[in-house]
Amino acid sequence: MRKLIMVGMVLLLAVFTATASLAGGTIKLAVMEPLSGTFKDIGDRYLEGVQYAAQVLNEQGGINGMQVEVIPVDSELKPAIATRKATKLMIKEGVKYFCGGTGSSVGGAMVALTGKKGGLFYTYGMAAASMTGAKCSKTFFRACANTDTQSYALANWVASQGFTKVFTVAQDYSFGQQATEAFIKKLKELNPKAEIVGKVLHPIGTKDFAPYVSQIINSGAEVVFTSNWGSDLTLLLKQAKPLGLKAKFACYYLNDENAITAVANDEAVVGSVAAEVYMITIPGEANKKFVEGFKKAKGYYPTWLRGKAYLATMFWAEAVKKAGSAKVSDVIKAWEGLTYDGPAGKWVMRACDHQTQQPIWIAPVVAKSPYFKHAYVGEAGMVPASKVDVPCAQTGCKGLAK
Repeated sequence: MRKLIMVGMVLLLAVFTATASLAGGTIKLAVMEPLSGTFKDIGDRYLEGVQYAAQVLNEQGGINGMQVEVIPVDSELKPAIATRKATKLMIKEGVKYFCGGTGSSVGGAMVALTGKKGGLFYTYGMAAASMTGAKCSKTFFRACANTDTQSYALANWVASQGFTKVFTVAQDYSFGQQATEAFIKKLKELNPKAEIVGKVLHPIGTKDFAPYVSQIINSGAEVVFTSNWGSDLTLLLKQAKPLGLKAKFACYYLNDENAITAVANDEAVVGSVAAEVYMITIPGEANKKFVEGFKKAKGYYPTWLRGKAYLATMFWAEAVKKAGSAKVSDVIKAWEGLTYDGPAGKWVMRACDHQTQQPIWIAPVVAKSPYFKHAYVGEAGMVPASKVDVPCAQTGCKGLAK
């Protein structure tokens, strides 16, 4: 009798184990962000977006029955530290999936690591065009704009407004340089009569923008393009108005409420525009539902970084769902060519370079907002993906096409 009981228990255990296996267990996702130091605020907001995506997915039963476990990792914005921590996770915890949005240098190191170790890395914020260009990789996917597409969107807006005297200001490193080059190239294509009346590349962390503002004023510029972020954006805007600059700004990141509050002068930002793949002011029921759900769950809005990280993670989840397994090679195949129709419109993952083809949203900063007591971006208008597309043959990516 005891023997029969033991056999029965073994069979029950086997059934339970098989059922748990079919249910999928857990899929681990490591978020590589600066969670300490100067850029902690950026990393924290990106992480919040990924965590909310995991929360939504798990409440819906997970991905193919697998619960998503988010593992925060402080990259310290240092490639060597990021890859050391990631390697440890791969060896000790079997982590295969990684994401991040801050620091293309960190991203490059993570792509090299996942390529060697059999993992996958996706980004919702690393914008260097080369990551899906000359440095493209089978194990890397970009679910956000790059310097080409975002600059092209702003060039479309500047051309559509009929501005002919344009000044450019950017930080003097690869990101700022590539953003400026792409903007000028596209603007010249769209409006050959447009004149670049001045071009400034300044050191990161500039404290005094007065000399540059004087150059802009003296140039007679009607609009100023800038890809600046962080204090270099807020100080530029903050110092421009008191010095008498009347030209408006066409910005990469002015839909960041923290940047607007840091300027501390609504008059200095009203009328300027922001361009991004996600804004809480995108019209439509899908985005309204997302914003309301996030606000109810977290107590604050999924502005800028949070929204981008959420959408990219949901896109990744769609690839895992389509693959039917958590095997990296299966997910790579499933993600290539996949369409995700979400709060920010239809996104398609291009197979030839793993760059998402997506619309860019542009919105002017208005004095009154239903979301904040200060000025913020108004309703966003769409620049279709077709208008910011860079053909794969022109990106420099080789080896991914079937």
